[in-house]
Amino acid sequence: MPFSRDSSRQDGNRSGRSGNRYDNRSGSRPDDRRDNKRRMIYHRRKICRFCADSGLLIDYKDSKSLRMFTTERGKIIPRRISGNCAKHQRILTVAIKRARNIALLPFTTSIIR
Repeated sequence: MPFSRDSSRQDGNRSGRSGNRYDNRSGSRPDDRRDNKRRMIYHRRKICRFCADSGLLIDYKDSKSLRMFTTERGKIIPRRISGNCAKHQRILTVAIKRARNIALLPFTTSIIR
C-alpha cells in the first residue's frame, strides 16, 4: 500500500470526524432553527409620512424638510430606512436633486481631505 489508512476513515467518513450527520461543532440540530424563528423580534412597520399626512408636500424649495432625508455626507437616505413609500421616495429624490442643482442643498460635505 502506498499510504497508510487512518482509523477514522475506515468507517467511510471522509471528513475524519466520527458521529452522525447532525454532529456539528455547535451541537445544534435542525429542530433548533424553528425555535430561533419563534424568538425573532418583529419591528414595527414604518409608514410613509407623506401618505399619512396629506398636508405635507414635497417641494424642492423647502430645504429644511429635504435635509431630514439626506445624511450628513449629503447622500439620500434609502426608503427602507426612511420609511417612505416608493411613490414618495421617487418624488423626494427628484426634489433633492433639483435643490442640489440650484445650490439649496450640498452635493457633499465641505470637508476636503
